[in-house]
Amino acid sequence: MATAYQQAQREGQDVVRTAILDTATHLLVTEGPGALTVRRIAGEAGCSTKVIYTLFGGKDGLVEALWLEGFARFERRLRAAPKSVRGERRLHAAPEDEHGKRDEHGKRIAVDGPLSDPPADPLAELRAGLDAYRDYALAEPDYYRVMFQGAVPGFSPGPEAVAAARRSFELLVHAVRACLEHGLLRGGTAREIADLLWMAVHGAVSLEITGFFAAPEAARRYRALYAAVLAPFLLPPDLPDDEPGGEFRELPYEESAERTAS
Repeated sequence: MATAYQQAQREGQDVVRTAILDTATHLLVTEGPGALTVRRIAGEAGCSTKVIYTLFGGKDGLVEALWLEGFARFERRLRAAPKSVRGERRLHAAPEDEHGKRDEHGKRIAVDGPLSDPPADPLAELRAGLDAYRDYALAEPDYYRVMFQGAVPGFSPGPEAVAAARRSFELLVHAVRACLEHGLLRGGTAREIADLLWMAVHGAVSLEITGFFAAPEAARRYRALYAAVLAPFLLPPDLPDDEPGGEFRELPYEESAERTAS
């Protein structure tokens, strides 16, 4: 039977790199940091130690690569989530929302020009991103533990790795800000609300991948949890504007909490 390395070698260097990283991550999570040696990883992957030194420069470079690979996969999944929502809404757009008309049988009459996209739904896209967070943790639990649960004691990510982590969090901040700007959320800054959401979803998926909740129950409670975090910010749209002239302004969380309670 071909080793992971031999199978990957047939497909190119990028696949070889991924196969080695996947092997290292699995060893790390199942056997602990002591198993993360170049010799052991090479033995499990079925390649020579020279290959690992060539690709990563040694153990430290490999650990940094694990972090970067995990966040690269994470970012791809988060970026795909709002696109899937837009695709679904475009697929089910009402006839009057399409750039074209339908005949008496319901068939669309072809017209020149592309179909227009349905109106944006930032709140649906935010929820899709939060669901994608859980999906990633369940699909890549080994990488998730490396990224967020300190699986490598003493590891200090370099500037590139820190930037990768920050970039993924900014996607959440951006999604919250879009909701604020569309008047769908009120009463806190984008970063404050994003912080609260991340604290909640990270805790939930950490418990789930550790085995505390079964999948159907966990999925329901996960959505109930982030809905509860969002609830105080889903204020009625007919509240008075925060400033004269109706200009959008993000309120500090503490100030918004006082307004909501009064």
